[in-house]
Amino acid sequence: MSSGPQTRRVVAVQLAVELGEVERNLRHVRDVVGQAVREHAPDMVFLPESANTPNVHHPAMRRTTEAVAGETLATLRRLARDHGCVVGGGFLAVRGGDAYGTYAVCEPDGAVHLHDKDQPSMWENHSSRGGDDPGIADTAHGPIGVANGFEWLRSRTAARVRGRVRLMAGGMCFPSFPKWAVTAPWFWRREHATMVELARETPPRMARVLGVPCVHPSHVGEVTMRTPFAPGVPWPTEMLGETQVCDASGQTLGRLSFADGEGWVCADVDWVEPSAARPENPVPEHFWMPVLPWTVHAVWYATNAAGRAGYALRKRRGDFPWQAWPPEVREADLPDCVPAGMLALDGEVPQPVA
Repeated sequence: MSSGPQTRRVVAVQLAVELGEVERNLRHVRDVVGQAVREHAPDMVFLPESANTPNVHHPAMRRTTEAVAGETLATLRRLARDHGCVVGGGFLAVRGGDAYGTYAVCEPDGAVHLHDKDQPSMWENHSSRGGDDPGIADTAHGPIGVANGFEWLRSRTAARVRGRVRLMAGGMCFPSFPKWAVTAPWFWRREHATMVELARETPPRMARVLGVPCVHPSHVGEVTMRTPFAPGVPWPTEMLGETQVCDASGQTLGRLSFADGEGWVCADVDWVEPSAARPENPVPEHFWMPVLPWTVHAVWYATNAAGRAGYALRKRRGDFPWQAWPPEVREADLPDCVPAGMLALDGEVPQPVA
């Protein structure tokens, strides 16, 4: 059982990174996390889902998937080790011959906890499939719930971690509607505002259902993706931001909007046993926790179906770049809970794990 103070200092990073530029983005992540740690000396730092690139519908995503024990995980592990705090971040990872939207929670001693997004969202289905782990990182501080992207919006996410965690963390990658002039009266002047409100209300809603603090880091900035079902048509839009830390009642302790740009928020959150959590709201009985606009539902169902079919077809044809990797790399995997000493880093020698 964890001992010490009954609060933990957490940082949520609102990240602006470039589409597909994984190597450059990882250098930027190291710099941003270093600045945040020097300013706040936190116990934990959390980065967005797909922290090494925005995860949007674009051909560049085909080259961003990497081995689970690749450079993104190594970067997160180095940051945790060098700064002496928990560091979490997401990336597209190949595990056991398939690609997943994976979030890694890395501890200073080298332990790693992995969560695979249970269901890819929309165009994400073209490049990854869903996982089946519970999304709980059993860290030295205590159990932390992990959610990726639209997992923050789903009732089943809350149901599987409620009463089992001290904190809900993870990340978001939330692009909005296109800024096309012809559709601006509907998409941008109306539906975009709905998306911003949805992103802003997501962490407090989850906190009230779980009865624990929530850390919700997100991507921010302008991005141009491709339009589903019309690959030659650009989709200029914004990553919404709305990074937040909120307490167990849903009160916002720190927030960054789109207008704030890149940065981070820090807060000290109460750290209580999962059994002591007192949720204000029940887990909703329907699939989505909030009410989503019909436009989101339409895009959701159409792009999910097309993406799943596309992933299966590409994999059968061997079209993914990672399928050309050596079998020992392509088929390699790590357990969801990697104990300290199991993975070498920067010349270290792996230690036998009992």
